[in-house]
Amino acid sequence: MPPAPPTAVPTAPAEPLAERRLGWGLLGLTLAAGAAFRLYRALHDDGIYWPDEVYQSLEPAHRLVYGYGLVAWEFIEGARNWALPALVAGLLGLGRLLGLTDPSGYLALVKGFFALVGTATAWATWRLARASGASTLAASAGAALFALGSVPLYFAPRAMSENASVLPVVLGLALALAPGASRRSLVAGASLLGLAVLLRLQNGVFCVGLLGVLLARRRWRDAGVTLAVLSGWALAFGLLDKLTWGRWFHSAIVYLDFNLVQGKAATFGTEAFDYYPRILRRAMPGLSLLVAALALVGLLRARGLSALTAAFVLLHAYQPHKELRFLVPAMPLLAALAAVGLDSVLHVLRGFPARATATVAVVAAAALSGAGSGALTFGELGQYERVRPHDSAWDDQGPVNRLLEAAGRQDDVCGLKVETVHQAWTGGYSYFHRNAPLYPHNGPPRGSGRYSHVITLPGHEGAGVIVARDGPLALVKLPVARCVPDPDYSWRLP
Repeated sequence: MPPAPPTAVPTAPAEPLAERRLGWGLLGLTLAAGAAFRLYRALHDDGIYWPDEVYQSLEPAHRLVYGYGLVAWEFIEGARNWALPALVAGLLGLGRLLGLTDPSGYLALVKGFFALVGTATAWATWRLARASGASTLAASAGAALFALGSVPLYFAPRAMSENASVLPVVLGLALALAPGASRRSLVAGASLLGLAVLLRLQNGVFCVGLLGVLLARRRWRDAGVTLAVLSGWALAFGLLDKLTWGRWFHSAIVYLDFNLVQGKAATFGTEAFDYYPRILRRAMPGLSLLVAALALVGLLRARGLSALTAAFVLLHAYQPHKELRFLVPAMPLLAALAAVGLDSVLHVLRGFPARATATVAVVAAAALSGAGSGALTFGELGQYERVRPHDSAWDDQGPVNRLLEAAGRQDDVCGLKVETVHQAWTGGYSYFHRNAPLYPHNGPPRGSGRYSHVITLPGHEGAGVIVARDGPLALVKLPVARCVPDPDYSWRLP
């Protein structure tokens, strides 16, 4: 008697050619549009959302490459590792080799890099959606949700750890969670997640979560391989701290002590548990509800991804101090889950026209959100919502940063004071780019002779002469022959 034929492995039905072509076309269009939006903002926005985008990345990188810059407390006490500043320093060093030694050049290079990382993350979202079971057509709509959504567009060009780490998070999960992932894909995915932790410690949630998913799927050997790879990256994290701060895992210990043990992060403000859904509904009222609804539909089909996303969001929701940027690594995961949910919806619809219409409608909703991103206010982003909620979130403090650039180009500048804003909300030496004292608003008085220029309001120039204007501010040359040396000048950010 002949042996019984092997049991066939069930496979997903082949996608119709027309749907695949439409999916690829939509993916190409949304990636191009997302890149254009991001690059435009990178080149036309000199504002600051939060000081971390300067003093956790640009400023320490500037100090590494050019030898001077303000130092935030995190880089005095060692509450951050040097992975992100080293990445940005690499970009500044590349710019220096290319002759981009003016802030307008090297800042455009850094912001453009982060903008393109955001675009690549949209592509990785497509990969993650496909790995989670979505069709080409539905996955392309999921990519559009991240590529064109107003909140991802707003954060994209900013040199923040969330933006630097989001691409390795999404691509790592896409490789590691794919059904039947090869050993090589698993090692690459786990390595990308390890890199993401180097760039932002909180991404360790995804590492622990991936191990949990693999164990829940009874993939014992894969879990062992993943644990070995992640252990190697943990060793790299500790070694980096040992080489830079003198103690293994120094930055992680100081950071966790500051935030979890001492609870000092609460001094920056606290929010209720429902902060993130409330602000997302405010920032993207229609799109956030659409993503939430589709993600719920796809929840059971992508249980591993759903559990990882929920763990990350809930852990951040339980922390008293909240900022919308903290959720950036979870946004493409939610978009991929929405793509899985949309795929379930498409299975119910009959005929190519109905499925194409539903998909294009999701992409159009994302595009509509992106088109309105220029009107975002701080209140809609959950930042400064109690003090200036109606102020535009774009180019905030842009005038002072452009005047910092202008001051750095003055041949006779021997010191500068910014009188209009706290120094933490300026671009520091990354914009000033002159090895001369940069004083805060409460620094020495004008008569001290410590500086030759001030950034102030028109009408407050006194005996000085306005040499440049930007918006409501002016750069003023004081009647100082030369600056008096300041032996007590501090490079510490006040």
